[in-house]
Amino acid sequence: MRLGPDGRPVAVVYRIAERDVPQIQARMRDAINTVRQQQGLAPVEFDVALTSAAATQARDMALQGRPWHFGSDGSSPIDRVRRVGYTGHFLGETLSETYETELETLTAWLTEADTRGILLDPRARQLGFAWHQDANGKLWWVLTTGVDDGSGLAAQQGQGQAPIAMTAPNRA
Repeated sequence: MRLGPDGRPVAVVYRIAERDVPQIQARMRDAINTVRQQQGLAPVEFDVALTSAAATQARDMALQGRPWHFGSDGSSPIDRVRRVGYTGHFLGETLSETYETELETLTAWLTEADTRGILLDPRARQLGFAWHQDANGKLWWVLTTGVDDGSGLAAQQGQGQAPIAMTAPNRA
């Protein structure tokens, strides 16, 4: 954190270059898995389809100028994961509009019960994580979770247990 002449923090834009993508995604996955491990939960691993759905929503939120779970075409998170060919069961989506880094965003998500519940869902085994950065530096983060078909989740969902989809508070 840089301080200005008045001793107050100076806003710093967190710029993400294309070469940074693998490291940012790995940091997020590793940080989530550290917290999951501390809670006695199984780790999550990236799924290409969930990440594609997250990327689609991140770009769409930027175009709409608001962080929310519905696409400009009226699509829900479940619609988006189906469109990209995800064969597992969608569990949750969390998102944020901010100028903060991925780890600052994760910290914010972990402080809220609804988004923490998505990250620490014991059923989750797969993760999608993506973002869109506006020219001014604003970031639109989206994280999705799911579980593959072999988990028995279909039977649980058939008994009225619906997927969850919550959002973190704006941190802009």
